[in-house]
Amino acid sequence: MEASSQVRPFEAPLWKQTRPLFALNDRVRNMDANTKASPLRGVMEDDEPICTTFADLREAIAPSFGCDTDEIVVTVSTTDSISKILGGLELGAGDEILTTNHEFYGALAPMALVRDRHRVVIKKIKLPVGNEQCAEDYVERFGAAINSRTKLLLFSAPTALTGTMLPIRMLTDLAQQRGLISVIDGAHIPGMLNVNFHQLGADFIAGSGNKWQCGPPGTGILYIRNKVLPQHNPGPLPAFWPIVSTWYPLAGGLPPRTTDSTPSYDIAEYVQNVGSASLGKMQAFKRACDIWNEIGRDRIEQYVVSLGAYLKARLAEHWGEAAVYSPYRDARLATALTSFNPLRRPEDVFNETMFQTFVARLESEYRILLKYTQFEVEGVAAPHHAIRISTRPFHNRHDIDELVEAMENLANDMA
Repeated sequence: MEASSQVRPFEAPLWKQTRPLFALNDRVRNMDANTKASPLRGVMEDDEPICTTFADLREAIAPSFGCDTDEIVVTVSTTDSISKILGGLELGAGDEILTTNHEFYGALAPMALVRDRHRVVIKKIKLPVGNEQCAEDYVERFGAAINSRTKLLLFSAPTALTGTMLPIRMLTDLAQQRGLISVIDGAHIPGMLNVNFHQLGADFIAGSGNKWQCGPPGTGILYIRNKVLPQHNPGPLPAFWPIVSTWYPLAGGLPPRTTDSTPSYDIAEYVQNVGSASLGKMQAFKRACDIWNEIGRDRIEQYVVSLGAYLKARLAEHWGEAAVYSPYRDARLATALTSFNPLRRPEDVFNETMFQTFVARLESEYRILLKYTQFEVEGVAAPHHAIRISTRPFHNRHDIDELVEAMENLANDMA
């Protein structure tokens, strides 16, 4: 597939269908999918018993993400999932985790822990920003950094800092070719993107149940490949220990992991059962998944990514393409997350206080909720700061136009 500047058709009616589903505050406009996620109405109600066991719950949720019951765990968060992944893998002194310089704390902290505990080496490749790269450029950078000590690839897709969709399938193909374990920090995948975990070819995927899936806070998902998938990942299963479990056998241990398409045991069952977890909260997450399935995950992805493309075009029109850090010329890299620099003076991109003020004033003066991020830019010593915008199913082009106007007024005033 060649790089393309085309975006998917824009489906205007969808926001009319989805906006009433959300418990929105009419006094503010929420355009942040991270710390200020918007909940769905009614998902925490207890009048409809859906699942009576965790096994029932996992069986009900698995089809939403294209995997099997024995591979899906409902966790507390993306951080919880990544911690379980890295804690369960057999990593030793000198083993290398190849990651990027744009990872978020949910992956950085668990990696730091295994580094300090097991003397694992963390190696970071530098990601490009902006609109001058294509999907193959990322694969080339990862490929060039792999050496004999590399044990696993760990990367965010999309990245939380710039909203770049790293090419998952191309990178998991690379991992398979080089005999490496693949771990994806997919915090922003559930609810934004219509994905099939099997087809992505990864060994492990962590995601948030709250950010874009709009389930209750304190929910996440964990995918653990539990069988050989000839079409998608024919590689052997990595050794993996369910480090937090009340179901782990007290004698005899677990059988060897399978070498074919039939699982030896339900690994997700051992990871899921950790004591007195809240089945009610997890059932609320299941309700959120059901709502997404009824609307159509493909429709939602098409809508929010197309709305993001409209936003990026408006930003480039008013601030110039160089101010937009999220790539969109190659559609394979585009998502519903957009990061850009709204400030007029070039030196202000390094001034965190200016971005704090911009976010605060946008909320107080225009009643718009946004977030700012910071990240490394190749060849620049100090980190860049950026405003990050989430285009959600309950937004429309009018919301984007008003946002752009507000940000332009504020940027001009602060200049």
